[in-house]
Amino acid sequence: MINLFKNKEKDKINNNDFLSKVASLLIHAAKIDEVYTDDEKEIIKSTLIKLGAENSNIDKIMSKATLDEENSNQILDFTREIKNTSESRKIQVIEALWEIIYSNKKADMYEANLMRRLAGLLYIDNKIMGDIKEKIKKNY
Repeated sequence: MINLFKNKEKDKINNNDFLSKVASLLIHAAKIDEVYTDDEKEIIKSTLIKLGAENSNIDKIMSKATLDEENSNQILDFTREIKNTSESRKIQVIEALWEIIYSNKKADMYEANLMRRLAGLLYIDNKIMGDIKEKIKKNY
């Protein structure tokens, strides 16, 4: 019985690490155009909840992710764990990234470059990436 509890606790820690990496990547994308808005923060929080974060844990995850993003000099730190997750979770992350980018109605060249790099790092097919981009773009 105790071992079962330890496994659940370990899964919870691993999920929090995953969520922190996702949040760091999303924060990085939000800051890349040098304007980090409250709308972008809400998109990030909403994405974390969709991925399984508990409401009571969101602020803690966001704080850790913000520090990690500020102290990192490359996106590989954030993508390592994300690329090993399920295709559906990767797509949720990609959708959130495009929502952040188009939350200000346009994508600049730095944001577009980031998404091209992420497609390769996360093993997302270009067609899927383009379909997600167009779907999100229509909503904004």
